[in-house]
Amino acid sequence: MSAPTTPHRIVFANEKGGTGKSTTAVHIAIALAYQGHRVAAIDLDPRQRTFHRYLENRTETMKRREIDLPTVRFEVFRGETAEELDALVAELGADVDFLIFDTPGRDDPLARHAATSADTLVTPLNDSFVDFDLIGQVDAETFKVRRLSFYAELIWETRKKRAMATIRDQRREMDWVVVRNRTQHVEARNMRRLDNALTELSRRVGFRVAQGLSERVIYRELFPSGLTLLDKGHLGELGTSHLVARQELRQLVAGLNLPQPLSRTGAGMTAPQLTAEEA
Repeated sequence: MSAPTTPHRIVFANEKGGTGKSTTAVHIAIALAYQGHRVAAIDLDPRQRTFHRYLENRTETMKRREIDLPTVRFEVFRGETAEELDALVAELGADVDFLIFDTPGRDDPLARHAATSADTLVTPLNDSFVDFDLIGQVDAETFKVRRLSFYAELIWETRKKRAMATIRDQRREMDWVVVRNRTQHVEARNMRRLDNALTELSRRVGFRVAQGLSERVIYRELFPSGLTLLDKGHLGELGTSHLVARQELRQLVAGLNLPQPLSRTGAGMTAPQLTAEEA
């Protein structure tokens, strides 16, 4: 009998709401399920529980339409302590390839605890200096980065501690990915300024930048059904913008550079099929 493996932990976290964090997390979770992986997920926001509700809606749609879609095991965490969270993590992560956490859009001790254990930490940001301020402050005249913001300092310290654990406990290094969500065609000079600021800060604190999901109405329209852009054949007729959105999602999945453990299910789509799927 082979030894049990530890699931790759993906934590979606920042301290600001309205960045498309839960929508991104759901689509990544379902993309991994389409690749044939076993995926579990924990919603750490028992008040809003957007991630949990999205997957509840998916389950209800499958029952109502009598269809079978790739999905994930999911729970909303209602406990109060890190020990209780660790117990739930041990239970859900016992036989999965990936364990996903969706955290509240605010400073939260349990979100911090989850972040310290992340193998891949995903921080979605709206494509503006308002959201950039979460991780770094810029000069009003030059737009050069003046200092790290509190959240970036927190993750920097977390990664340093994690680096020590990586050597001592043979754990994976944490990969921090800042995802630029809700991008729009805005004034080119502002885009260059933001690009430069992200590049400068990424070199200082060691995160990678990935292109995320654009601002599109379809994401809000899909929520009540729990369907995703990958559920071809169940979405009706899609327009050109929806097909472009699906390609954005494929690029984001590839940009996260997640490991590809051998599926335990022997079912589902493989990674190449998902990437090459034609809408």
